[in-house]
Amino acid sequence: MSRYTGPSWKQSRRLGISLSGTGKELARRPYAPGQHGPNSRGKNSEYGLQLTEKQKLRHMYGMNERQFRNLFVKASKIKEGKHGVNFMILLERRLDNVVYRLGLASTRRQARQLVNHGHITVDGKRVDIPSYEVEVGQVISVREKSKDLAIVKESVEALLGRPAFINFDAEKLEGGLTRLPERDELTPDVDESFVVEFYNKKL
Repeated sequence: MSRYTGPSWKQSRRLGISLSGTGKELARRPYAPGQHGPNSRGKNSEYGLQLTEKQKLRHMYGMNERQFRNLFVKASKIKEGKHGVNFMILLERRLDNVVYRLGLASTRRQARQLVNHGHITVDGKRVDIPSYEVEVGQVISVREKSKDLAIVKESVEALLGRPAFINFDAEKLEGGLTRLPERDELTPDVDESFVVEFYNKKL
């Protein structure tokens, strides 16, 4: 299954969650798209709930199904902690997500483009792989030639706050993970236990 490239606002309304993180998608129309949208969210089956939570998380981080599932399997091999929480921490450690958390991009999709186009460095070396797994203490920075990009400046100026597990130097446009996040610091809009149940039946 390929990565979803359609309208993110429609996807947000269908899933009932703001994929951009701004909340604008649901501010005016907090219901699914289509002519039956306002009345389309009835009682869901157990499988339907599991699928919806999985899709919320997958689309939030902008991943295709194979990438998402492979990362879930990787999380299952971590001996300490809960499977679902470990999975969400691995998602947070993706380079495109860390770039987003630093405030260098206004959305994860925009952050993925910055990485893909070679604007981001890790410990001084250019990395253009959005799925790169960031380690605690690594320095994520904007490439010297890219520091005047308008989208980067606008994103940094517009950001109101950063998570406690992120440090950032606005003058140098660099930062990174100071530690791994706790579950209560991650999105409360997804119940990861449903995601675990969904894949446990599939694997």
